[in-house]
Amino acid sequence: MTRESPKTKVSAIETSTAMVMTSVRHGLLTKLLHAGLLLSVLWQLAASGLVERPKASQPGNQFYEIHEIVGLVTLALVLLFWIWSAVRRRETPFTSLFPWLSGRQLKAVAADIGAHWAYLRRLRLPLSDIETPPASAVHGVGLLTALAMAATGAWLYTQSIPSGLILEIHKAVSNLMWAYVVGHAGLALVHQFTGHRVLQQMFGSTSDAGQA
Repeated sequence: MTRESPKTKVSAIETSTAMVMTSVRHGLLTKLLHAGLLLSVLWQLAASGLVERPKASQPGNQFYEIHEIVGLVTLALVLLFWIWSAVRRRETPFTSLFPWLSGRQLKAVAADIGAHWAYLRRLRLPLSDIETPPASAVHGVGLLTALAMAATGAWLYTQSIPSGLILEIHKAVSNLMWAYVVGHAGLALVHQFTGHRVLQQMFGSTSDAGQA
């Protein structure tokens, strides 16, 4: 029995997922929403240690008031991102963000993870001129996490003294958001330092993203 070479295996897996891979040439609105959401989430996470919530005997501090305002802005941004993801046509399809709703998408995610593993065994990373099914799924998880964090925060905004189950959920989701941001940013930097211009693709101009 002939043993398949790693190179042939990678090529075969890439071919099987080609139909669900999409260009990462993001439009201006996507870039603006991504940047705005990134900055607002980073502020909320980084400044959370300075926030003093109101108690029966004293009001919240100034950082708490800022936290409330930025939280509402974050909710507006993530809702706009959801709407834009659903109506845009030439970027990542909305269904690619949630592959667990489609057997075909799930197979593509599994196949592409196999392709990544084959590359990693050769101490390489796949090129990033396409957005792979796992990357799209990870972005979907990030949007869901940001929505949960912002929505629970908005609910707490309606309470004079935030407390109870919603507060605990808000804290737990915020910790998940920390893990997502650190992991997502770390992988982006790994790709960037290995020659894949992922930062230019997301934040640079179209001409910058297209340069080799």
